[in-house]
Amino acid sequence: MNQQPRADHFANYRELTIRGIILGAIITVIFTASNVYLGLKVGLTFASSIPAAVISMAVLKFAHDSNILENNMVQTQASAAGTLSSIIFVLPGLLMLGYWQDFPFWQTTLICLAGGILGVIFTIPLRYVMVVKSELPYPEGVAAAEILKAGAKGRVVNERGEIEQDDSASANQESGVKEIVAGGLFAGVFSFLINGLRVAADGASYWFKSGNAIFQLPMGFSLALLGAGYLVGIVGGMAILIGIAMTWGILVPVLTSNAPMPADMEMAAYAMKVWKEQVRFIGAGTIGIAAVWTLISLAKPMWEGMRLSFQAIKNPSLAQNTHRADRDLSPKAMIGFSLLMVLILIATFYSFVQAAPISAGLAWGLVITATILAVVIGFLVAAACGYMAGLIGSSSSPISGIGIVSVLLISLTFLLIGDNTGLLQNAEGTQFLTALTIFTASAVLAVATISNDNLQDLKTGYLVHATPALQQVALIIGCVVGAAVISPVLELLFQAYGFTGAMPREGMDAAQALSAPQATLMTTIAKGIFAHNLQWNFILIGVAIGVSVIIVDAVLKKATAGRMALPALAIGMGIYLPPSVNMPLIVGTILSWWIHRHMKKTRGEQGVALAERRGTLFAAGLIVGESLVGVVMAMIIVASITSGHSDAPLALPLENWETTAKFLGLAGFIIGLITFAKRVLRK
Repeated sequence: MNQQPRADHFANYRELTIRGIILGAIITVIFTASNVYLGLKVGLTFASSIPAAVISMAVLKFAHDSNILENNMVQTQASAAGTLSSIIFVLPGLLMLGYWQDFPFWQTTLICLAGGILGVIFTIPLRYVMVVKSELPYPEGVAAAEILKAGAKGRVVNERGEIEQDDSASANQESGVKEIVAGGLFAGVFSFLINGLRVAADGASYWFKSGNAIFQLPMGFSLALLGAGYLVGIVGGMAILIGIAMTWGILVPVLTSNAPMPADMEMAAYAMKVWKEQVRFIGAGTIGIAAVWTLISLAKPMWEGMRLSFQAIKNPSLAQNTHRADRDLSPKAMIGFSLLMVLILIATFYSFVQAAPISAGLAWGLVITATILAVVIGFLVAAACGYMAGLIGSSSSPISGIGIVSVLLISLTFLLIGDNTGLLQNAEGTQFLTALTIFTASAVLAVATISNDNLQDLKTGYLVHATPALQQVALIIGCVVGAAVISPVLELLFQAYGFTGAMPREGMDAAQALSAPQATLMTTIAKGIFAHNLQWNFILIGVAIGVSVIIVDAVLKKATAGRMALPALAIGMGIYLPPSVNMPLIVGTILSWWIHRHMKKTRGEQGVALAERRGTLFAAGLIVGESLVGVVMAMIIVASITSGHSDAPLALPLENWETTAKFLGLAGFIIGLITFAKRVLRK
């Protein structure tokens, strides 16, 4: 790991500053709220590193002594918002079970905090192997580094320590803030028309039958998902499209034709019931086997990272190069943080378990088991998540697949304990063990999501010659702030909208409930395992599809020298996610492909780079704008409900408006699509 001595052109530069920490905390709060809302609504979150970097540059440019390293630390800290909030893919299951009636602040905060910081620590040993010496593209990490360099005033140094820009230079890029604000305003207004005034629909579908088989041609109108699709890329988009075609062109039609529709159900309702109760498990199997394959593929780098980590603990001088840009947190600090987080996990699991009517010995046995499962599974998935983020980016990384695998492993472990202790002999004990499974899986998800982000940030830092140890401290700070925000935001959104299968009050509009798709699925899987009625046949069909796709993907990559691929994970998402979510994602990927192709033909590689930057920022604006309107609407709805008024206080009283609303939604989406293309393509 040692390198030849070289000059440090950033010696004595300020990196982790008080003002930067405060700014990073503010951005973290805003983006965490946005991500929690987006994740509960559609099952996706966005990486906040790039917009955070732009906002940081816009704010800190007024400070005469700011620099690229300080801006990098702000985006590193704020990136925790885009990842730690993914714990909502599991945690709401406790309300769907009826085990929780709200989100207890300390239990929710501490499970996020401990898991998040462990995620930071677990990926540090992998930095050298997977960042410095790896060929992984890290799309968002590289993009964030380029934005930081292009917008920097003063000195810029590359990863080799060579000066690219001297002290006298001023920021030379057009303001990226304009793109984010433009996208945010456009998506925010459109989202307000849909979710506030309710004059436009958020999607439309065309249903038809052939015999007893039911087919659907779906479309969704979310501009946030259009932006997310732009970041995913055409390979992922086409794979998702294949998943949709399999679902609504083969799987649902076959299953609905074999079991004719009940006389008292409408066509669309019956088809959606079949999808939710049967086909979705096929998607879960495909996602799960894709996640397992990723872990198998990473066996070598995982072992190398562990070897280097243990070597560093035995002899710190081997791992700690004296150069600032090669310095990670010390092995002692890593061990100290790890032990502290394990103690917090033990205390948190004990507070969760002590409410159950079980003996003290069994309670402590469950606490220790849950802690070991969270730490061991978390450690194993850390490398897998870092690899997936490096390969396809944090936004597109399938954290839910890791969650599914985790829930299966944890459920089977607690099932064995429950069978041997008699806990499963009554409904109360079964519900408790199911709830403990979900709570333990939440800790694993917290580890996984930060691991998913940490190496991306370290890649950005590596490219701008930052100090890795300080970035790791910044991420830990981000975990603390993000963890403190998640519980209040979850409670706010639950009280305002409710979740599918868990409404806080009678008489609420179930159509407005947040779907929390991953939490719904993982709760269903956990309940099915403990009740011994999980539909393993559908999961195994999904596994078979996943194995077939993995083989095809390997053949494609070999035959085309890596130019073509068919990611099993994306096909699983096409089967598993609602079609109204997937379709705008696919449109976004096609838009990205067409724009890049057009820019390459007309303006060359420089045009492609410009399109990449403008598109990334405008897409981030679309995501943030729609998400923030969702959070603000939640606040308005809570205020209305608590004062005894409607849960749709701003909705206009329009009669027979459904068809018109769909056309308005489609028109708004098309206008957004055209606006997006024009802003990226302008000269």
